[in-house]
Amino acid sequence: MSVAPGLQPESWHLLTLLDRAPGLHALADTLSELVDEGHPIVAGTADLKYSNGLVRFQERHPDRYVQFGISEQHMVSTAAGLATTGWQPYVATFASFLALLACEQIRTDVAYTKLPVRLIGHHAGITLGYYGTSHHATEDLAITRSIAGLTVIAPADAAQLRAALRAAADWPGPIYFRIGRGQDPDVYSGDDRAFTIGRAVEHAAGSDVTIIATGSMVHPALSAAAMLNAEGISAGVLDMHTVKPLDVAAVSAAAERTPVILTVEEHSVLGGLGGAVAEVVAEQGLSTRVVRHGLRDEYALIGPPTHLYRHYGLDADGIARAARTAVG
Repeated sequence: MSVAPGLQPESWHLLTLLDRAPGLHALADTLSELVDEGHPIVAGTADLKYSNGLVRFQERHPDRYVQFGISEQHMVSTAAGLATTGWQPYVATFASFLALLACEQIRTDVAYTKLPVRLIGHHAGITLGYYGTSHHATEDLAITRSIAGLTVIAPADAAQLRAALRAAADWPGPIYFRIGRGQDPDVYSGDDRAFTIGRAVEHAAGSDVTIIATGSMVHPALSAAAMLNAEGISAGVLDMHTVKPLDVAAVSAAAERTPVILTVEEHSVLGGLGGAVAEVVAEQGLSTRVVRHGLRDEYALIGPPTHLYRHYGLDADGIARAARTAVG
């Protein structure tokens, strides 16, 4: 591999990003397969083809790839325009830039017009730890799920991302996909359970607490549940991969089965998964206690993502600790 002028061979540079984020291969490879199968897909990004893996799509389908440069709002509006001509655009950039910076374009150009645009917000939550507040996306679920007509999906790993992309191929309206940095541990590798938009995946049913997690938090939630069950606390786990439309039936069943629901998300506790679950419980008059676990009303610190997860209790130990407190 050639090295850019001025960089030492061991230096960090763009060409090695995907080597450290194999989970992002699923995005480009699945879209490429769908194109091969005849879907009218065009993909684009805002100067981040190495960060999100779409360089792999560009290599296979250069005539279906658009490089928009650092112009996220323009990218979303152009995607809407392409959708009016029969294309199915998939556009990707950092979740903070997509959901926050291009919110108006998502609402007015894409969702209001009910166009089949797929918005890929990658490096969501606090996965861009060192980049700071401008790059942290801890409000995007609250923003996107409040936009009328916009479906919101947060896959847990690469396998579920592949399944979600395939399920979305014929979905009639716009979708916001919230994904991580491509380093998420496998949850569904080798798992043949079908993916259905709007239907949660139940991993286990507990009698003391149900942990409802989404996206990157599913894996540590499963580990936390294993710890709790070993201690004699009966913990169930729901993967709420679709934050909107929420699986109301799954939430209601969990509320009837357990006295406590613990929601876990790499996001602010304000307006995201926790808020969505609490709304269901309140509107149906259920007596289950809902405890929201995530970032409080604050901006995340700057540091390595693994350190931040530990600091905010978003690792297995932290989730188990939150569950013990909620139950006890």
